[in-house]
Amino acid sequence: NSSVGLQGDDYNSSVGPQAVGEMIITVVYNGSLPNGDRGRRKSRFSLSKRPKANGVKPSTVHAACTAQAAKAISNKDQHSISYTLSRGQTVVVEYTHDNNTDMFQIGRSTESPIDFVVTDTVAGSQSNSDTQSVQSTISRFACRVMCQRTPPYTARIYAAGFDSSKNIFLGEKAAKWKTCDGQMDGLTTNGVLVMHPRHGFTEDSKPGVWREISVCGNVFTLRETRSAQQRGKMVEAESQELVDGSLIDLCGATLLWRTAEGLSRTPTIKHLEALRQEINAARPQCPVGFNTLAFPSMRRKDTPDEKQPWVYLQCGHVHGYHNWGSHRDRDREQGWSRECPMCRATGPYVPLWLGCEASFYLDTAPPTHAFSPCGHVCSEKTAMFWSQIPLPHGTHTFHASCPFCAQQLSGEQGYVRLIFQGPLD
Repeated sequence: NSSVGLQGDDYNSSVGPQAVGEMIITVVYNGSLPNGDRGRRKSRFSLSKRPKANGVKPSTVHAACTAQAAKAISNKDQHSISYTLSRGQTVVVEYTHDNNTDMFQIGRSTESPIDFVVTDTVAGSQSNSDTQSVQSTISRFACRVMCQRTPPYTARIYAAGFDSSKNIFLGEKAAKWKTCDGQMDGLTTNGVLVMHPRHGFTEDSKPGVWREISVCGNVFTLRETRSAQQRGKMVEAESQELVDGSLIDLCGATLLWRTAEGLSRTPTIKHLEALRQEINAARPQCPVGFNTLAFPSMRRKDTPDEKQPWVYLQCGHVHGYHNWGSHRDRDREQGWSRECPMCRATGPYVPLWLGCEASFYLDTAPPTHAFSPCGHVCSEKTAMFWSQIPLPHGTHTFHASCPFCAQQLSGEQGYVRLIFQGPLD
């Protein structure tokens, strides 16, 4: 599973020219895609007010296979959603232009209607060679976000996106139903899940509850399994409106929605770089080799260098790389059982990497904690928050993951407090 980020709130913000907010592939890439950002396939996507509104809203409902229904489907200038109830019955809902909204579409397809192309990524991958092509569970036209063009620039999410012919087709096997007001609604095969954090995306944030969003933007409890035909219960008290820190799961990629206002309170890359230099200026030392340790430049994220700090994840003691306490057993030599020379605790021994995607940080505090078992470093509040978030994994399970590389967290808490030794002089 991968994660991406979206950002969106105030069309006139510091995020970009008239940016509404941003989406960021939340878990996985530590600031960039393995192949680099290219065109519409990138690790973050800013939503900005379009020169001309392209939003749509439902209008006419055709309850039978009439000539008008067929015309709505074949007309490439007409948006429509088709609900196939049986081989002989299809309900077609026409959509009309909405001058008040902008529409942004997200999915695996590289066709032109998709604004933000997302793909599955192997958890923990750092380079192109690590990313294997796997059978994707992300829909080609996964979801759409509708943003109001006037304050407060509300952004709402809907399952499914319109294809190149401006159609959405829900086949016989898709969960679908008629609503009490005579409209149609449905769910996509693997669904679009959303979680809004409690208390916003701040130092006080707590995980919310995962819900499923329908094609018409209604909110439901989760199905028994990801692609079950029976929908969950409708949650009328909750909304599909995105808030700062909302997580959107597309079954293979998880997106983080950041508002422009929220991003103004988030550390910048410059701030993270200043924190890196501050740690290095304190000249932390390896307690065994007495050599000075230094976090490498945030651009270097692949192979550890000779000054790289390493940590014993069982206790948090930070060292340089050394062979003290290693076992001959080959599996253990790969870092899975080393004895800390400071306290004799035995466990994984891994290099430390600064988390580079600033949008994942809840505060601007120093990077004092590391995720286990990957060694990505961030602030205490950030580590605590992400370790409590059950992210969807595959079609059946949920588990906490590092937001910078998507690796499943291990250990009692999923993170450890780092213990540095200062210079002896």
